[in-house]
Amino acid sequence: MQSVITSKFQTTIPKAVRESLKLSVQDALKWKIERGKVIVYPAQKKFLQYKNTVKTGKGDISADVERARTMCVEKYRRRSILSIQTL
Repeated sequence: MQSVITSKFQTTIPKAVRESLKLSVQDALKWKIERGKVIVYPAQKKFLQYKNTVKTGKGDISADVERARTMCVEKYRRRSILSIQTL
């Protein structure tokens, strides 16, 4: 495969490479030079760097849902109070 470098030093990644690496718009690439050759590979998404670093036990879904509902209600109350105060 081959691509051309433009006057702005940009190039198009061939479709076969994009599909093989599952690249999409806004993905980052890392460039490395080894023995006179350029190696390009997808940069790992930052959140994936922390995979398996936080250990968790079994969760309590009912408690989590209740907590989320409570937080939602509290957020709505704060907004209502602020909007009343500004009137």
